[in-house]
Amino acid sequence: LVPTTVLAQQHYATFSERLSPFPVRIEVLSRFRTPKEQQEVIEGLKDGSVDIVIGTHRLLQKDVQFKNLGLAVVDEEQRFGVSHKERFKQLRKEVDVLTLSATPIPRTLNMALAGLRDLSTMDSAPEARLPVKTFVSEYSEDVIKEAILREMERGGQVFYLHNRVRTIHQAAADLKRLVPQARIMVGHGQMAESELEDVMVDFGNGDADILVCTTIIESGLDMPNVNTLILERADRFGLAQLYQLRGRVGRSEHRAYAYLLVPKGRRITEAAEHRLQAILEASELGAGFRIAMRDLEIRGAGNILGASQSGHIQEVGLDLYTQLLNEAIRELDEEGGASDPVEIPAELPRIELPMNARIPEDYVDHLPTRLAVYQRLAKMTDAGYIPEIREELRDRFGPLPEEVENLLTLVGLRALAAEVGVESIVQGSDAIVLSLRVPVGGARVPLQRALGPSVQVGNTQMQMPLRRLGDEWLSRLTRVLERFLAFQVNLTALAPPASAD
Repeated sequence: LVPTTVLAQQHYATFSERLSPFPVRIEVLSRFRTPKEQQEVIEGLKDGSVDIVIGTHRLLQKDVQFKNLGLAVVDEEQRFGVSHKERFKQLRKEVDVLTLSATPIPRTLNMALAGLRDLSTMDSAPEARLPVKTFVSEYSEDVIKEAILREMERGGQVFYLHNRVRTIHQAAADLKRLVPQARIMVGHGQMAESELEDVMVDFGNGDADILVCTTIIESGLDMPNVNTLILERADRFGLAQLYQLRGRVGRSEHRAYAYLLVPKGRRITEAAEHRLQAILEASELGAGFRIAMRDLEIRGAGNILGASQSGHIQEVGLDLYTQLLNEAIRELDEEGGASDPVEIPAELPRIELPMNARIPEDYVDHLPTRLAVYQRLAKMTDAGYIPEIREELRDRFGPLPEEVENLLTLVGLRALAAEVGVESIVQGSDAIVLSLRVPVGGARVPLQRALGPSVQVGNTQMQMPLRRLGDEWLSRLTRVLERFLAFQVNLTALAPPASAD
């Protein structure tokens, strides 16, 4: 399963060449095929005479049935929705699914980190492959002209990405004025199937020097002779998209160049600046996984206590999302007889306190390791393990900075709050408010006596006025939760045993 017809044709050619010595029938199913040819392929899938089919979303339509589907490979999985990838599982429950991507989407990566998917990474580049030299520059005709001429002088070709179909032919005309000797073709997704196929084949055969195109080139195209990419309005592209587009060049032993152009004399957003900075820093071969991890850390599933969340998680909150995910995994583990299921509380308390709590990059610079620590802390339900983790971090990375100490403290608070039935701990303008899951009822007076004068105990809330807490507010908050736990333990001990019927 591939996202574009062009990539389907390319895979078909590669599969046909590599498997030619073997008795397998390979077909392609996409809009590049005539309706009659498509119907023949569909019948071959149904009766089992087709062994391997390479196709676009056309494979997911209801008229496509498989006699005995065993393996589904999803290439460039970041281009497909969840429903697309789950369609294969509906066709046959036992199907194995292998997804491939240089920059997996945060949901897929998060599922792998949570234990729902197996994950393999390929870090070694093909032999003699060189990293792409990347430049970020304001739009300049001089830069564009020099880049094109330099590539043409060494016999190479150029992708010029202009992502607006309405003005793409004007962009091609402007390039022709800049470099009159260049042979220029135009390709975009709104062209007729046969016309686009002809353009891509002709360009691949070297019949033009420049392909002025849209993001149709993003998905996995392999044209080793194209070694310069010029990208207009780079500030409008996402981080993973920039990485994928840059990966269209530098696919041979020649040094490739990527020019990311931003509008001249115009400010770009802070988020765009961060994306461009990240793509400049991730210049080494195999950096896609790091890009994806960064994407997950920043926007995908947020971080353990931060507000950086996206999509469905924004409505739920990361802590609750992680808890629900772990709960589902635990149930499946128990059904399957797996040992040591993850123990988690019914719900995770919400903690909103004015503290800088995180793992700085200069403390744990290896991103997968940093995310693994976050993952461990997200599952932490027993504050008793905090000293052990603190010692482990100190042993591996050195003395803990203040932000990490704060993070461990908050994780410990959350575990303690969950144990005593506190639903949330939120600092307001004049007090820290602890909301309780269950009203205290008749135990309010003895509880007030046990917690002391720094706490005002109500029926469903407890308040700690800030003016009484001073600079030691965090340690006092911890002590209040510990006293609350001791009070509950004593109360349970005093309760009469249940009579047996």
